[in-house]
Amino acid sequence: MATLLKIQSSLFNGHGQSSALVDQFEQHWLSQNVGGQVIARNLATEPVPHLDQSRFQALTTPAHQRTDAQQAVVDYSDALIAELIEADTIVLGVPMYNFSVPSVLRAYFDHIARSGVTFRYTAAGPEGLIKGKKVYVVITRGGYYGEDHGQTQYLREFLAFIGINDVTFVYAEGLAISDEARQKGLTAASEQIAAIAA
Repeated sequence: MATLLKIQSSLFNGHGQSSALVDQFEQHWLSQNVGGQVIARNLATEPVPHLDQSRFQALTTPAHQRTDAQQAVVDYSDALIAELIEADTIVLGVPMYNFSVPSVLRAYFDHIARSGVTFRYTAAGPEGLIKGKKVYVVITRGGYYGEDHGQTQYLREFLAFIGINDVTFVYAEGLAISDEARQKGLTAASEQIAAIAA
């Protein structure tokens, strides 16, 4: 069974522009994958805790030395990673906040970047262990920043770090410029989503 992991990170929940666009992607994907399974993770309604010292120590403590509290932290991280592994296709809804990704998405990344689990260090450098995934990243921005912006570079580099290199970006830009620019940006993104999800 084909499986889609849909991750939303807008603080406006389902009313966010990035959330609406990934919902469109989901509908197109389901039309092409009849009977497919969708795993939905909304990081606004179910935020991943930000990484602190105790959580970091739990994730790096050998299994036989963990306390019950530390094991609970690891189990939570393992569940997030299991969703990632189960999915064939992943779609991320990513608004730009202060030139970067939402903090809830960064917290999610901190919990799925696990040495020996989703990546490992080798003599030749780090090797990502999450293989064979197709990722679509839907980015919404108030202004015009283009593909070379640091936000895009960060997302591309992080995904490659855990082994995901097949990444397609969809941009809806100019959303805060004017009503006309907003509509133009959303329409362009919707058309791109319809084309790539067909």
